Amino acid sequence: MMNSNETLDDIQWQTLIQQTAGFFSDLTIKRGFQYYKQGRVHASEPADETGVVEASVDGTETYRTKLHLRSLSDSECSCPVKDGCKHMVAVLLDYAQLQGRSIHALVNAHSTTYASTSSYDRSESGFSPAQDRPSAGASKWRVKADHLPDLPISAWHELFEVCTASLGTNTQNSFYAKNALASLHHIKPPLPPDLDPLYELHAHLFILEKLVKQPASAWNSSGSYIGYHTQVAADHILARIERIFHEGLEVSEHGEAFRQRLTETISHARRSMLSEPRNRKFYAQIYMQLWMYWIYPFSKKDSSLIQAELEQLQTAEAEFSSSLSRASWYMAQGLMAFYLGEDESSWDLIREADKVSSLPPASVLGFFDMLHSGQQWDRLARWLPEIGPLLGSHRNEHLSSYQYYWDAVIEHLPEEAERMWSSLADMLPYSKDIYQNALITHGRWREWIDYQLSTGREPLELRVSELAPIEKNAPELLLPFYHQAVERYILHKNRAGYKAAVKLLKRLAKLYKKLKQQERWDLFIISLSVRNSRLRAFQEELRRGKLIS
Repeated sequence: MMNSNETLDDIQWQTLIQQTAGFFSDLTIKRGFQYYKQGRVHASEPADETGVVEASVDGTETYRTKLHLRSLSDSECSCPVKDGCKHMVAVLLDYAQLQGRSIHALVNAHSTTYASTSSYDRSESGFSPAQDRPSAGASKWRVKADHLPDLPISAWHELFEVCTASLGTNTQNSFYAKNALASLHHIKPPLPPDLDPLYELHAHLFILEKLVKQPASAWNSSGSYIGYHTQVAADHILARIERIFHEGLEVSEHGEAFRQRLTETISHARRSMLSEPRNRKFYAQIYMQLWMYWIYPFSKKDSSLIQAELEQLQTAEAEFSSSLSRASWYMAQGLMAFYLGEDESSWDLIREADKVSSLPPASVLGFFDMLHSGQQWDRLARWLPEIGPLLGSHRNEHLSSYQYYWDAVIEHLPEEAERMWSSLADMLPYSKDIYQNALITHGRWREWIDYQLSTGREPLELRVSELAPIEKNAPELLLPFYHQAVERYILHKNRAGYKAAVKLLKRLAKLYKKLKQQERWDLFIISLSVRNSRLRAFQEELRRGKLIS
């Protein structure tokens, strides 16, 4: 247990409850509560004057958690989820217990927040208190919610529709999303543990659909594009959905109701993904994550589910016709082929998807991550050069991830190094940064210098720290690099060029001294001065730099 010096007053406590509902999903809170009850939170540093509590939490391994009480979104955890995880919740509950506060107020934060906001006067947002009173239809569905495990997913969404009807449809922003989510948690009945994640997922999917699938007749509809505030709200919901997937399906025993609802969830995600407008990738991302984090771990011992999904996808073209989102369609088939071990077919499908619409980096890196996590080094070595080039036009941070996977392969399979160099060279010029970094990391000094010379890179464009490894390990290779640059600077025939040349000449003087070739340097600098004796400004800069007398 922790000791804490941070004392919360009643206003701070209510703020913390609202923060908890806003940052953690209801499912994550419930799982964190289980960790708290099991005593998995261990002694650590007390809360400091900034309201930060640090603790260790036992999970799959022991994770280090830093909880920011005043801004939960700034909290950190060393677990794979990292953001808004159950370990943070466990630490939060442990802290609340030490403060003498109600643990259950936090555990039921979503319902508590809904109750406190349901009487709020939303007149500025277009809502009135009368609109917040549940209708007879809502009361009927609240009773029906008790039978959710036996109802199809379509009925779940009908229930969600009734329960959020009073919020209207004209203010699709973060305020709407927050209140809609609170209302869905308010009517959530006790569910079997295996259905809890599914309810949480569909509550968020329903809200996302309300945000991004506005009818064409809506006053704020603008075709396939959505407004800024709606985009912000949708991105937030998407991030929460990703957290739900990362939490996984922890229950080992699954009932028939769970299996049926999971099958319906796959169908729901598939249809949403295949009908999504080309310029959006919300449901494409959700579909990929659903399979990566939930379905495949659940079904990898039985390929029949994967084969059945592939067959469903293959018939989608006839069903959806012109409304088919082809990039997502190809990508989904590529994922199924990947799971079935049909790599060449998967590569072809992924490339077809990229031809239709440039793939987001996460889609490409996701395949590498699955192979890396599964330690399938041979297969990863084949995949990296095949679809890695699809990352070529993206920012360097994604290419750095690409290099990370290559480094992992080389660590386990050193014989694959030449395949890596060939792949990085083929991706030039997009891969120039990671290519150069790899050359330095692997001590390929001459190739690094050759690349600088071939691209016309100027030595003065490089930081001293970039040149330091070469200067230390192969200083003689820098001589032609510097000499050629000096000649180019002199040819500018202006004061700036002469100053740049002298700056490099000083570096050359140090290099020749380090190489113990002082006589060669003396001959060179005298010859250079004589050849350019008519360039009076250059002669002045040489004297100012004390290179000649």
